[in-house]
Amino acid sequence: MRQLGEQVEQLAYRAIGAAIEVHRILGPGFLESAYQESLEIEFGIRGIPCHPKKPVAITYKGHQVCQGQLDFMVGDILIVELKAVEKLVPIHEAQLISYLKMTKKMGYKPRPFRTAFLDF
Repeated sequence: MRQLGEQVEQLAYRAIGAAIEVHRILGPGFLESAYQESLEIEFGIRGIPCHPKKPVAITYKGHQVCQGQLDFMVGDILIVELKAVEKLVPIHEAQLISYLKMTKKMGYKPRPFRTAFLDF
């Protein structure tokens, strides 16, 4: 389990670095889709394995009721959710927690971060 934690930390570090580069070049003010496409390119340039727009089944009592979509699943162990908003609000964290439940990635507590240079 500790090794998996280190893998998540390493991937998170690399993903944050890629996001910083995207923000450095694009700056604020674009739609989320511009950052999505740019980050996908940056992940590719950096050799970061990812599945963009990854579908995730939403189930109720064992029945699939619909399908959600993760912005990125990085290395099959890290969910990257983009938000091009002025302020993060509790529903954004609730959305991420729901994705963690649906993907069975609940071994890690979400640690939302917000830094001025990553505010898309």
